[in-house]
Amino acid sequence: MNSTRKLVLDANILIRAIFGEKVRGFLRRYEENVELYAPDYCIQEAMAKIPEIAAKRKEIPEFAELSLILLVKTVVLVVDRSFYEEFEGQARARISRRDVNDWPVVAAALLLKAPIWTEDCDFFGCGIATWTTDRVQIYLRGE
Repeated sequence: MNSTRKLVLDANILIRAIFGEKVRGFLRRYEENVELYAPDYCIQEAMAKIPEIAAKRKEIPEFAELSLILLVKTVVLVVDRSFYEEFEGQARARISRRDVNDWPVVAAALLLKAPIWTEDCDFFGCGIATWTTDRVQIYLRGE
């Protein structure tokens, strides 16, 4: 990765990358232009949701799990809690009115000084730039 631009991915974006084409395409297309991160919490959350989503889609969960593992090994850098936990208090304060369980995403974004890519409205208003899939290509292209 040759860029100083960064983007923190929420668990719902990881899931969309596994089960959908659009997000996966964006990640692959722009991985050289933007450093892509996800807190370890989001990897665990996505992994926990895979069996239910795969079952609904009549897909093999093990293939989806392998897709997530491959994504993490090749495209997305995992941020360990030991790095972002110093921002826990500030992150919880920023997201407490919405979903306090999402604090690791906010904390990772604060640590990395990076915007968040999510489809979760809970992040809106937390004081960190937030991109949704329908607009993230503007950021990914560097516009």
